Amino acid sequence: MGSGTAGSGVADGSAVSATGGALADNGVVGTGAKPNGAGGAGSGSDGGKALAAPADANAKIDAAAVAAAREAAVEEARSRLVLREKYYEDLQHGDKGADYQKYIVLHDTEGDGPAEGILSYWEGNGNLVAAHFIVEKDGSILQCVPMDQIAHHAGWGSGNANERFGITEDGRDDLRGRAPSSTYTDYGMNAWSIGIEMVHVGGETYPEAQLEAVDNLIAYIDAYYGGNGGTIIDHKMWRAGNSDTNPEFADYLANYQDHRTHD
Repeated sequence: MGSGTAGSGVADGSAVSATGGALADNGVVGTGAKPNGAGGAGSGSDGGKALAAPADANAKIDAAAVAAAREAAVEEARSRLVLREKYYEDLQHGDKGADYQKYIVLHDTEGDGPAEGILSYWEGNGNLVAAHFIVEKDGSILQCVPMDQIAHHAGWGSGNANERFGITEDGRDDLRGRAPSSTYTDYGMNAWSIGIEMVHVGGETYPEAQLEAVDNLIAYIDAYYGGNGGTIIDHKMWRAGNSDTNPEFADYLANYQDHRTHD
């Protein structure tokens, strides 16, 4: 990856939001009417209250059911991962709630080192860059940053990148560690995305175990965000001239963008 990016070198502890809200018509309209028409919907405030109470109660039940179903989906998706976690607070650059999750950015590490070694390098080099996840060749995954936190994995973008990707720099990113650039002006992607690093060196094949792990990780991210975790891109789509992902990944990237798995 280019300079200033993560590759230069759950239960993830986050609660799942109960964002479901009330479902449409519960079939409760009219159930609050009293016998013989007394206190009916058109006869005064008592009838209105009688109607409102069961509707409100059912709405709360519906919301709870949606939240429970979503949490179950997240846990089921996570169970398919060989996932461990290690976090450093200085690699977290601000809040990134569900409303701000728009992209999944795929990277290559450009090295063969183990995930813990890569994370140690990120933590120790002073640039404060990292990706949310590192996927090793054997399919095991290290999570380095919680999904609801900003990680500096994408760096500067090229060619009016913020506008091309429909994002803004809204102040949520603390920008700590960002190196100045005389060439690029847009730095918005980090605050709107999750970064996935694949342990890979150009010219090598991507092992099937690694690709299947990326499939399952994307499914987990999708479940975490209620069905779709965002548009899938690779790093060089954000900044032209980056080497990742490598040419060996081109067909896989097309498949991920089309149907969210590598095959």
